Amino acid sequence: SEMCIRDSNITNANAINCAQTVNFFKSIGLILRTEEGRYYPYSLKAETVLETLLDACRKLEIEIITDCEVTSISPDLTVHTSKGTYNADKIAVCTGGKAQPKLGSNGSGYRLLEKLGHTVTPHCPALVQIESNSKYPRIIKGTRTRCTVQVELDGKIAGKETGEVLFTNYGFSGIAIMNLSDIIARNFISENPKRCLLTIDLVPDMTADELKAHQEKFGSLKGILGTVIDNIITKQVKGDKTAVPVIAKKWRHIITGTKGYEFAQITCGGIPTEEVDKNYQSKIVPNLFICGELLDEQFPCGGFNLDFAWHSGIKSAKEIAKK
Repeated sequence: SEMCIRDSNITNANAINCAQTVNFFKSIGLILRTEEGRYYPYSLKAETVLETLLDACRKLEIEIITDCEVTSISPDLTVHTSKGTYNADKIAVCTGGKAQPKLGSNGSGYRLLEKLGHTVTPHCPALVQIESNSKYPRIIKGTRTRCTVQVELDGKIAGKETGEVLFTNYGFSGIAIMNLSDIIARNFISENPKRCLLTIDLVPDMTADELKAHQEKFGSLKGILGTVIDNIITKQVKGDKTAVPVIAKKWRHIITGTKGYEFAQITCGGIPTEEVDKNYQSKIVPNLFICGELLDEQFPCGGFNLDFAWHSGIKSAKEIAKK
């Protein structure tokens, strides 16, 4: 039911996009509320957004055909489907990617557009949990901590985030992890995946020397790390307490992959934005518009991707209306 982006984290351009999205929904009767800088439907239910959109379509006497598979689109904008053939003046392709297949996403939009001459960059799950064969996340599953995490590929830092990390029975979750997951997913779909490590700085606000001084004074880092994590690291270093501050600043875990499209919030990759104009009209097939997740345009957690989907759809619709 989250509708828009966190205002404190956005650029001026995204702020304008967000305002346009909000104004659009208000214009069709959807009342919004804000909580912690995010916009939500007043009912706090996603179905309210859907029903408001459907009501607007009914008022405009727009025909909606469901349970209908599109098999191909011809360059002359003839749409071939399991329920017959349709001739269109304008087409907007808004199929989504491959994330959350249980909701119907199957990647068919990529295939339709590729047949029309569009490029499809390699795609993979993104904003998704990651898997590790390390035993430590399993031991402390359910533990949350705010820390700084880095992804290392063959020893080189490929990405860095600060935020919440959740230890799980399969590896790691949390916003910081989600925001790095595309780097990990891209690595594992490559022909020669690099050795992937997640390095966790459990105490980004303190130096290793400060942690060492605290441990020397109080005998442990329980007052900083918490008893559970302090005990785990102490066991890992076989009781060598001088090593605990070092591990706390650089706790390494082998990453084996992601939880996949079934758990991903978005798909990374797709149609390059260079192949559409500023109104998201195809530069290859005139009067064909491409919106949302189909485009190779991804953003971090916080509602950014959802706002891009709304914005690209609204902007395409306005351009179609002009024509």
